[in-house]
Amino acid sequence: MFPKMRRIRQQMTDQAAINVLENAKTGALAVNGENGYPYPVPMNFAYLDGKIYLHSANTGHKISAVCKNDKVSFLVIDKDDVIEDKLTTAYRSVVVFGRARLVSDDKEKLALIRRFALKYSKNMPAIQADIDENFSSLSLIEIIPEHITGKEGMEIIKNS
Repeated sequence: MFPKMRRIRQQMTDQAAINVLENAKTGALAVNGENGYPYPVPMNFAYLDGKIYLHSANTGHKISAVCKNDKVSFLVIDKDDVIEDKLTTAYRSVVVFGRARLVSDDKEKLALIRRFALKYSKNMPAIQADIDENFSSLSLIEIIPEHITGKEGMEIIKNS
């Protein structure tokens, strides 16, 4: 269903790819946008229990796109260091292909958004105040991965 990586020596282990997802803070969600154009948007995310979670306003381009077509991809760039004298880049990235859904159950959404927020701040009173103020206008997108692949540049592999 998904093509094999051409440069198989650069493929990260499944666990290394998951480690990137657990620790990175920003990725790019790509959806099937208006008029068939892909629409990528950078977003904070949390990888929880084998799924990716993104928060959003209740309306907008990405919400409309996810509601029309649940197939999405999500990209995380963990490392991106240009090595000028070698004309190369030391990079590490992960791409996730999956199905997206909006979390509709308020109890589930509340529990997940708290866990999501704790990735970025340990200030629970501030987190709760923000949730109390914005919960009704918040959507939570869940991506259920169907395929995860990570790749790293040869410069990283050589120095491992």
